[in-house]
Amino acid sequence: MDETAFPPADLEAFLTLCVGRWMSLRSRFDLKGPEDDWHTSDRGEVTVSLKDQGPERILTVQPAESAASQLCFAGDGNLVVAADGVERTGHWQLREDASLELLLSDAASAATVLERIWFIKPNLRLRSTTAIAIDGTPLQARFCSEIRRVSSPQV
Repeated sequence: MDETAFPPADLEAFLTLCVGRWMSLRSRFDLKGPEDDWHTSDRGEVTVSLKDQGPERILTVQPAESAASQLCFAGDGNLVVAADGVERTGHWQLREDASLELLLSDAASAATVLERIWFIKPNLRLRSTTAIAIDGTPLQARFCSEIRRVSSPQV
């Protein structure tokens, strides 16, 4: 039986709860895209692992269909995300409602990306992401629901 506290009360508990294999349903809305191609949805799988690097926690996210990304959480609220050979910096905050908020600046597109991750149950996780241009115009929105793959109990 898993003894992970729910809802998570601190970053360590939240990241520990993220570890595992997840089935996901993702929807993406490109608000600046062509009228006939502004929305996509797909299913996927992702494996999440956690490493303790002294004062930092490194979450590795490995989608089945693409390269892994690493999120490095520092105890002071700083965040570094490395994906596809590019590093972005930002901040993380564990909110009072036990959701984790990630705020990143994307220098390439001059946009700010805000991601919020929260658990409905220990094996059901939701994520929402919005990208906003420097002038405040919404560019993109994503929503993802993820269900943890669990093994059947051994009899």
